[in-house]
Amino acid sequence: FDFFHGFYAEEKLVGSLASMSTSERIKAIQKMPETMKKKREIRNKVLKEITKKSRHRSTQLSCCTQCLQGTVVSFRRFGNSLSECFHLLQLWHKTLKIIGAEFGTSVLSYFIFLKWLLTFLIFSFLINFSFITIPQFVAAEPNNLSFTGLELLTGTGYFQQTVLYYGFYTNATISKIENGPSYNMQLAYIFTVGIYFVICFLILLFSMAKSFCRNFINPQTYSGNASKLLCTWDFNINNEKAVKLKQKNLSTQIKEDLTEVNREVLNLSVTERVVRIVIHLVSWVAALGTAVAACAGVYFLSINNLKLFMKGHKNDLESQAAMLVLPIVTSLLNAFIPFFYSWLGHLERFRTPGHQIYVTITRNIILKISIVGILCYYWLNIVAASESQCWETLVGQDIYRLVLVDFIFCLLGSFFGEFLQRIIRTTVCVSLGLPEFDIGRNLLDLIYAQTLTWIGILFSPLLPGIQMVSFSIVFYVKKVSLMMNCQPPRKVWRTAQMTTSFMFLLFFPSFLGVLSVIGVTVWRLKPSKECGPFRGLSSMYAAVSEWIKILENYTASKWVVWIYHNLITNELFFFILSVLVLIFTYFYWQIIEGRKTMTKLLHKQIIN
Repeated sequence: FDFFHGFYAEEKLVGSLASMSTSERIKAIQKMPETMKKKREIRNKVLKEITKKSRHRSTQLSCCTQCLQGTVVSFRRFGNSLSECFHLLQLWHKTLKIIGAEFGTSVLSYFIFLKWLLTFLIFSFLINFSFITIPQFVAAEPNNLSFTGLELLTGTGYFQQTVLYYGFYTNATISKIENGPSYNMQLAYIFTVGIYFVICFLILLFSMAKSFCRNFINPQTYSGNASKLLCTWDFNINNEKAVKLKQKNLSTQIKEDLTEVNREVLNLSVTERVVRIVIHLVSWVAALGTAVAACAGVYFLSINNLKLFMKGHKNDLESQAAMLVLPIVTSLLNAFIPFFYSWLGHLERFRTPGHQIYVTITRNIILKISIVGILCYYWLNIVAASESQCWETLVGQDIYRLVLVDFIFCLLGSFFGEFLQRIIRTTVCVSLGLPEFDIGRNLLDLIYAQTLTWIGILFSPLLPGIQMVSFSIVFYVKKVSLMMNCQPPRKVWRTAQMTTSFMFLLFFPSFLGVLSVIGVTVWRLKPSKECGPFRGLSSMYAAVSEWIKILENYTASKWVVWIYHNLITNELFFFILSVLVLIFTYFYWQIIEGRKTMTKLLHKQIIN
């Protein structure tokens, strides 16, 4: 009897759901206190019931209407299946849950940011490989250089005559069939790189705006204490390990929120405040002085490095070693100076861990971006004006070595910076306890590496693929090092705004600085005469100007010529566009502020 009663109730439920609209049906199924497996079964039965009803009405409906309904149902099923597959294939989903439960959102934000950067690299690699590298394979000549193994460290030798570097790419129009379709490598190269940077610009802006709205403008909507306590638990979890992980994760989040509410206010005397201000000033002078000294050292070393390279060496091994001096010294400065900045942060004794991390990040970004700026000046003003046959390939090799050595130092930093600290603190200085994960230092390592990759895309199109592999290895190495060597932060604190800060630092000064470097290279610098797709031109952008002159002779392409002359090369258009963006941003901000005010009033009414 119970079986037939349950079967009848389920049939009645399916019938009632089938009569609802799509949005109402989805909400009704989501609110059911059932497991996900049971909800999927009910959804599939409802879709079958809808299909049956549509067949019964087939005598009243036309053939076109039946086909349309069948197509809509099929697409809906395909979309649901696709979303489930994407959820199952989500990269490192379980690992991130464990890290968030064990170490809180502060440490978790680093790994989320690393995963987010990896998506940029995958996208960049696929774009470059599809539109630049694959066509070059068609026109490539055989490489007669021998492979010795040292090329993996220096990026020279055998790699110089491969698709890894700018100088290997042809300037000819590729066509395998006579009088057939052709492929203009010059236009493909410049448009692929240009469109990629435009897409990155839009993605960064959208991600920053979305994160800013969620974490700064109206954070209560997403992280309310009451909602976490009463409404966050997922009753579909029935696995014991998943239950414990969810409990720990929820407990950590509530602790972080309570820490924000119960923040201590220090009542300092006048003398203590003066002493604190003096310590801050001395620390900033020491940090900025160290950054200036490091930049000066990199500049003079780079000048000497170019002289050694142009002069040449009798011993090939000596030449290979000389090439690694600049990246090794640069990586040493980027590795050890941040430890000094972390020590300064502990000396200053900030009120919250968040303040200490933000100050440390600011000092590190000044150091790393200054070093990158010095290197860019060296590449664009000294290397580009040198007597090298292919200065673009020389710059690509420099960036390859910097990326590789930085990756090696990142792995060594996990060993010496965290593993040895754990050994020392558990055997010699037991009172200190296990080390904490240095978010500021590790985060700036990621931004530095991503900045080098963005700069290197023009000179080494496959560099994002190399960085993609290194970031994947870094994720697993950092995860293992975190679990084995580090302890959770002693002071629990919420870092909802940190992800937005990370994105902003990646956008400015990193991404905007890279755009400036790429812009100078494309518009101002003269390409090498003997290598690369732009050989023989006055600038890389001249390829676009010559293409437009050719299009002027074709009537069907007049609209492209009009867009180029009236929009792309017109300063007034970009001025009007900037004004419209500012106006849109202002009104969007006013709407958000209005919503924020309405939300506060609603909260007050609910409390009253």
